[in-house]
Amino acid sequence: MLLSDFLKEKRKKLKLSQPQLAEKAGVGLRFIRDMEQGKTTLRMDKVNQVLKLFGQELGPQPINREKLINE
Repeated sequence: MLLSDFLKEKRKKLKLSQPQLAEKAGVGLRFIRDMEQGKTTLRMDKVNQVLKLFGQELGPQPINREKLINE
């Protein structure tokens, strides 16, 4: 699941607006919007700040190197 989809799903499940989530996480509304739109360059510390509300955090993820080579 993409980070943007995860965040939208969790936020909507808790019936939070983007401004409410931003306030609870201690980040700006623009940052929440960027996350939900799938912006590829985000500060990891702030992403983890938001994910902490859902009991999650970023971490290393294995990748398929063969797939990368063939793309």
